[in-house]
Amino acid sequence: MTVGREQQRTATRNSGMVRRGKRTALLLFIAIPLAGCNRGDHPQQVLQPAPDFVVHDGLQTVSLAQFKGKVVVLNFWATWCAPCLDELPSLQQLQKQLPAVQIVAVSIDDDKPAYDAFLKQYSISLLSVRDGSTASNLKFGSVRVPESYVIDRQGLIRRKFIGPQDWTSAEITSFLAKL
Repeated sequence: MTVGREQQRTATRNSGMVRRGKRTALLLFIAIPLAGCNRGDHPQQVLQPAPDFVVHDGLQTVSLAQFKGKVVVLNFWATWCAPCLDELPSLQQLQKQLPAVQIVAVSIDDDKPAYDAFLKQYSISLLSVRDGSTASNLKFGSVRVPESYVIDRQGLIRRKFIGPQDWTSAEITSFLAKL
């Protein structure tokens, strides 16, 4: 009888440890991503200087520093990214609607021929440069596309957008016009 009680206590103790372990795992599962999460539209980078980068894709060299004094919408995208493709027309329309705002579209495509064919096929008229090394987006901590940053005339990040946007919406165009 004593052996049965001891086994029952051990089982109860183990069951409690398992429940505590599951709770701890659940809390860690929730807490760890939140602790490192900087993917909101007001990340820690807001009001910080935008990291400079230089991308040379064989056709052109683009540096973020060359746009100092202008409002810049920096968009990280890729030809294989369906949401990126959804927002490209509104980025092109924004460039026409607000020519004082410089759109800089940085593709993270590693396939240069596919990128070049895409630009030609869809008549992309934005300033676009291919950074197959992904060094430019990593300077911003962006690992998913599309992600976009609004950079003011002083070179400070004012806002971050995650996912495809309607760049011609009244809210966005009003925000950009005020900068």
